[in-house]
Amino acid sequence: MVKVFVAKETRAAETRVAATPESVKHMCAAQLEVVVEAGAGASASIADAEYEKAGATLSTDRAAALGTADVVLGVTAPEPGDVKRLKSGALVIALLAPHQNADGVKALIAAKASSIAMELVPRITRAQEMDVLSSQASIAGYKAVLLAAYRLGKYFPLLMTAAGTIKPARVVILGAGVAGLQAIATAKRLGAIVEVSDIRAAVKEQIESLGGKFIPLPETEERGEGEGGYARQMSAEFYDKQRAIVAHHLAACDVAICTALVPGKKAPILINREMVEGMKSGSLIVDLAVEQGGNCELSKAGEEVHHGGVLILGPVNLAAETPIDASALFSRNVWNLLRSIHKDGQIVLDAENDEVVAGALLTHQGKITHEPTRQALEGGAP
Repeated sequence: MVKVFVAKETRAAETRVAATPESVKHMCAAQLEVVVEAGAGASASIADAEYEKAGATLSTDRAAALGTADVVLGVTAPEPGDVKRLKSGALVIALLAPHQNADGVKALIAAKASSIAMELVPRITRAQEMDVLSSQASIAGYKAVLLAAYRLGKYFPLLMTAAGTIKPARVVILGAGVAGLQAIATAKRLGAIVEVSDIRAAVKEQIESLGGKFIPLPETEERGEGEGGYARQMSAEFYDKQRAIVAHHLAACDVAICTALVPGKKAPILINREMVEGMKSGSLIVDLAVEQGGNCELSKAGEEVHHGGVLILGPVNLAAETPIDASALFSRNVWNLLRSIHKDGQIVLDAENDEVVAGALLTHQGKITHEPTRQALEGGAP
């Protein structure tokens, strides 16, 4: 019987857990033996007793559980010290951040552990139910608007009062991916006027269906739709033209929320210093792309920046601030992936015939199987 260990997160401020009682029930029903580290769900308001009721066994010996597990589930990558405790051939499933965690990847190789990086799951129809990036981005988009509303020195909605009318806040959202679309919906529910910029003309209909107004694209032959409908890297000339258009909207807005990312690339700079200096005093920017370099030139990860009367927020890991629902969604994504590779009572990592495994398998049998990561770590050309 395959033994699955649900590890308690050790990273600071990480409140999510990779399995909930709901997903544990599914695993037990599939004849998986599930061991949960004591306290693993505490930050997500899940008591140990709930895991036991779902069929799991609790463990207070992390080292022993890691050393006997066939599969280790986590939200973030295990520390190199924990990886050393894994038995040869064990499988780790988590957000492994291979481009930022070279030491972790090397530790997995040395331990001859297999690993699936949830952020590398290909964005194909079959894998939508495993798409951790989308499920967590939706929460981040929602939280970004609430954060902006909390920090902004004025109301979001239009208010008619005996003392006069309060105009609604004006919100500009950069990027209409999963996070951006959720930000549009949330800002509209709070009563704001919402304008949205995206390099893909195809998202105009989605933006308008949520009540947002699409900011026109630069007149150019370039098209922003990349593989799978996601945004692609554009030329410097295109971004210059886009910034010129967006600058006029930023000058009149109260809040700008940045969500624009390009898969596998540094986030494009969509708001430069000059544009920030053209914004109203008292306005603010929430840069959700800050961990990938940021859409705002002045944003800093995990910090608040004050520049010319504009507050620039660079929140990291916003999904962890809603741990109950973030864990519920994350655990469902992980279970959907795990059940797809659990066949006939064993874990099957068939990279030749399974495109999800082919895309997300990071290490296997002492080797890096994800080519971009291998090239980056070995100094090869990207």
